[in-house]
Amino acid sequence: MFAEKGEDKAVTRAGGQAVIEGVMMRAGHRMAVACRAPDGEIVLHRERVASLAEGRPLLRLPILRGGLALVESLSLGIKALMFSANLQAQAEDEKITRGEMSLAVAMGLGLAVVLFVLLPTLSTVLMRNVLEGRLALNLFEGAVRLTLVVGYIAAIGYFPDMSRVFQYHGAEHMVIGTWEDEGSPAEFEPSVERIRRASTAHARCGTSFILMVAVVSVLVFSFFGWPSILGRIAIRLLMLPVVAGIAYELIKLAAEGRGRIFEILVIPGMWLQRLTTREPDPDQLEVALAALRGCVAEGDEET
Repeated sequence: MFAEKGEDKAVTRAGGQAVIEGVMMRAGHRMAVACRAPDGEIVLHRERVASLAEGRPLLRLPILRGGLALVESLSLGIKALMFSANLQAQAEDEKITRGEMSLAVAMGLGLAVVLFVLLPTLSTVLMRNVLEGRLALNLFEGAVRLTLVVGYIAAIGYFPDMSRVFQYHGAEHMVIGTWEDEGSPAEFEPSVERIRRASTAHARCGTSFILMVAVVSVLVFSFFGWPSILGRIAIRLLMLPVVAGIAYELIKLAAEGRGRIFEILVIPGMWLQRLTTREPDPDQLEVALAALRGCVAEGDEET
């Protein structure tokens, strides 16, 4: 989920992601990760974070800010995953290095490029004699990409460890939704029972963003004709930041309630979140609440 950047005093929205037995939250210039340690205690890490857009007005322009938000979210997500993974590994006297985590992330990104960029593009080769026109071929490619995205998300949800991550994902949404509904008060002290009445879906969720990227890519790639297979692959890789930037702007407009048309655009993403979220238990809500309190509380020292 994307957070709103800006001065801390103006922050009215938060974002974050689920990690291993925990949740990372970001609100303004603060980030906090709360995890349930093997001994049952909640361990909190918090720090200040700076955006690359500070002092660089160009990076705040529409489209460009979407690509930047994606890069910053990925960077914070890796840091939060390292913290949560090492906390769980302490029980076995192990430690995951930054190099090991970077390698794992690189392999994951590589797999994503192969599955969701290269494979859909290559699949159109089999349909050249069946479908006529570049629009039909682009629609077919988009359908293959969308099928792979939904299928992959549905498949990983069957793994027990991922199912727990999806529960923390739901907890993240429920806590943030309750906080934002209250108008972002300085002291956020809701009961767990109250948070449990909130929805596990949220308009700014990364799941909605991924689906929006898949849809926008069909429209954007249609403008580039139908060059050779290598040309198509190169165009799709080079245009990914632009596609991500457009998807970010659409998600942002929908989350801000700028119009019914934008709200309709994110409805499929809200449906897809039924696959990436699970109903959390009270202990998981407690962890997500600790993460949000950690990044909106006063004080910037690391803990």
